[in-house]
Amino acid sequence: MEFVPPPPVHRVLCADCGTPIVPNSANLCVACLRNTVDITEGIPKQASVSYCRNCERFLSPPSTWTIARPESQELLAICLKKLKGLNKVRLTEAHFIWTEPHSKRLRVSLTIQKEVLTSTILEQVFEIEYLVQYGQCPDCTKLAAKNTWKALVQVRQKVPHKRTFLFLEQLILKHGAQKDTISVKEVRDGLDFFYSQRSHAQKMVEFLNGVVPVRSKASEQLLSTDTHSNTANFKYTYSVEIIPICKDDLVCIPPKLARQLSNISPLTICVRVGNSLHLMDPATLQVCELTSPIYWRSPFESLASVTDLVEFTVLDVEPSGTTRGKWVLADAQVALSGAFRSHGDADDGMDYESAMSSQIFHTRTHLGGILQPGDTAMGYFLTNANYNSDDFASLPAHRVPDIVLVKKAYPNRRKKNKPRAWKLRSMAKEAGEEGETGGGRGVVGRMGGRDQKKVEEDYELFLRELEEDEEMRGAVNLYRAKNEKPGAGSGLAGGKTRKKAQFAMDVDENAMEQDGAAAPEATDEEEEEPDFPDVKLDELLEDFDEMTLEEA
Repeated sequence: MEFVPPPPVHRVLCADCGTPIVPNSANLCVACLRNTVDITEGIPKQASVSYCRNCERFLSPPSTWTIARPESQELLAICLKKLKGLNKVRLTEAHFIWTEPHSKRLRVSLTIQKEVLTSTILEQVFEIEYLVQYGQCPDCTKLAAKNTWKALVQVRQKVPHKRTFLFLEQLILKHGAQKDTISVKEVRDGLDFFYSQRSHAQKMVEFLNGVVPVRSKASEQLLSTDTHSNTANFKYTYSVEIIPICKDDLVCIPPKLARQLSNISPLTICVRVGNSLHLMDPATLQVCELTSPIYWRSPFESLASVTDLVEFTVLDVEPSGTTRGKWVLADAQVALSGAFRSHGDADDGMDYESAMSSQIFHTRTHLGGILQPGDTAMGYFLTNANYNSDDFASLPAHRVPDIVLVKKAYPNRRKKNKPRAWKLRSMAKEAGEEGETGGGRGVVGRMGGRDQKKVEEDYELFLRELEEDEEMRGAVNLYRAKNEKPGAGSGLAGGKTRKKAQFAMDVDENAMEQDGAAAPEATDEEEEEPDFPDVKLDELLEDFDEMTLEEA
């Protein structure tokens, strides 16, 4: 095998230092070439990036604010956009160099290539240091300043309670409709939602139209105008009014409207509130759906609300066989709660009151499937009622029952005052936000003052409605409450005072002290209702901390 010598390698001396090198067009070695030509010329070695501490976003040139984690690809792209002169070289590699998190410095190592002479490509690695400058993005600037909103949604309901808005708050949280809201303010008859864009307010109005029966009206106010460019700046206001009828309210439909609604009996109760009202005649189980446009053509108010309910004791129940869904028609005999108890002072009350309290009433109810003799039910006592309604006064006397039962009650379980194993979330913002003037819970109850106790009672009634109505629970998110160990004042560790349940209503402490030790004995003797609607564990969600939410 014949040996083939390799081709000879010709070398020349470097023109500056005399080192033997492979010939090139510059006749210079790499070290002398770098000393002669700097390919990083025109690229700044120091730069700055803007960072908003409120929303934790970086400014991506020219005007976009982006969420970027430390040493992420998104943050590296933002840093490279801040450099000028990178378009004249070829970037081959870029990565972060570790720095202390609190140093407000970012160090980036870059590797670039550039053709310096004819067919001569030079590669160089260098480091750039970025200074993190704290500032505020435009969105956070609007939040920090007062009244810097572009659109406003005013939600109102002219009723004496806040339960509708407590339920509406949970619906908003479940569907995430609060994400674009910059501020929430409580007013006398409702809530105000502030937005930075008109489209966000329109989305909230569309959401409200889908979950509650409302009517809306839009208006705008001219702030400034430019005649040269033909542009104007407006503030938009959307007024949304909810129908003033709530679940379990007693309603007397106008006769003309009742004939249009499949000739239903005018005296009905509201069994469900969605984007329309569902009214039912408890004597026949006939149900009609009242939409918002039909209601506002001839509006009417409810005769009585849940605060007017009276407690009755069921003496006898006889189902008639007619059913509609979960409702079962039945004939019932009821009496006022405590009607047949022995009274020590019989002369204190008037004769007609004692006769009325011991009277047995016959009524027809839709609760035949859940009522048993001995149960307690809540209903409207129409015999003693006096309503300021022309439609109710025009009803024939034989069409007005003495009693209208609405729902079953559980007094024995309520007396034990057990803490709930679940809780709700609220739309509470950070402290000092517009509208937050009291120590209230969430957006409802911030006004404080004389109405604070009334809001607490409404919240307790709302929680009871969630417990007793499975369909209503399915529309909201319930979260598992943390287990709290009994303390010295909980009544479970031998203390003298007893801890109130979660958001329980205030009671007269003096009356409890007068009862002495007799009250606990009476509570222990009374058995709980076996059909009490406990919230199951599989209905609860785990409690995760979210950025804009607080524990309710």
